[in-house]
Amino acid sequence: MATTTQQLHRLGQSLWLDNITRGMLDDGTLARYIRDLSVTGLTSNPSIYNAAVKNTPFYDAAIAAKVQQGLAGEKLFFELAIEDLRRAADLFRPVYDRTGGLDGWVSLEVSPTLAYDTTSTLAAARDLHARADRPNLYIKIPGTPAGLPAIEESIFAGVPVNVTLLFTTAHYLAAAEAYLRGIERRIEAGLSPRVCSVASLFISRWDGATAAQLPPDLANRLGIAIGQQSYRAYRDLLASDRFQRLASFGAMPQRLLYASTGTKDPKLSDSLYVSTLASPNTVNTMPEQTLLAFADHGVVSGIVSAGGGNADETLFAISRAGIDIDALGAKLQKDGADAFVKSWNELLEVLVKKSQTVAAVGGTAR
Repeated sequence: MATTTQQLHRLGQSLWLDNITRGMLDDGTLARYIRDLSVTGLTSNPSIYNAAVKNTPFYDAAIAAKVQQGLAGEKLFFELAIEDLRRAADLFRPVYDRTGGLDGWVSLEVSPTLAYDTTSTLAAARDLHARADRPNLYIKIPGTPAGLPAIEESIFAGVPVNVTLLFTTAHYLAAAEAYLRGIERRIEAGLSPRVCSVASLFISRWDGATAAQLPPDLANRLGIAIGQQSYRAYRDLLASDRFQRLASFGAMPQRLLYASTGTKDPKLSDSLYVSTLASPNTVNTMPEQTLLAFADHGVVSGIVSAGGGNADETLFAISRAGIDIDALGAKLQKDGADAFVKSWNELLEVLVKKSQTVAAVGGTAR
């Protein structure tokens, strides 16, 4: 009998891990997840790395060595992250090769302080992708208004992009438009259209922001409804004449990715957003705890309807209950960008402290 993780893969959804530490690379945990839990990709962000560097000793020796080489700050961090993600990308390379580049990806985020700086974001994306030197490494760029032009230009430059911090269906469609324009420009320039991308739609933060304001019958339903509505828009786009034309040239779909799928409310199922958002040709990237919970006792409760199911009805009822969904989506995107900046600044402070410790004890971070 197929496991729950295998069931999701058989219906066409990829399971990615929203976490990375050097420890899970060193002790074989990530390799085991790939082998036993159908994990076929991985995402990272500043919050994940802040926790990993601050709360574990896994990076101490590497920090010591790189400080002695004169590295500090952002340069030090990106050296550490690229080392990790190269190793992870190599573990996923068989999946990448087997799926023709559709799956088997890892993601590295540009500095979140660039979320509203188009020119610097583009420059950072090109630089990081070249330094990482792995075909199956996405550069994460926020889908903010300033990020969208950088996404288009990065795609045109041949840099694979994971568009992050999308909350509404309108955010998703704007990211898809940037991707399509980049691919269309490549075709016009005689370049290969096979530049991959995913569009990361954040789910659980909707419910965290609204559950207390909604009546019980509507609480904790907004995130799923946004996911359903965006899936309909995604399916419509894939069926459109515009995308079919690009596909005829060899372009690949920018897959919809469900992010922030760990349950925040302890009264809810710990794999709610995995079970309810099973949908073909998409990705669900989940925290390690959610992955393990779903593998242990999760269920696949059905497939999201290509028509969005009852999303419109739910969203209408939530709007009637006083939630301005568009305004909240804009706030969640800004709050998400601000939270990543906070984690980024904390991470750089941790690196400074560990570097100082190295200097004080003569070359070790202990």
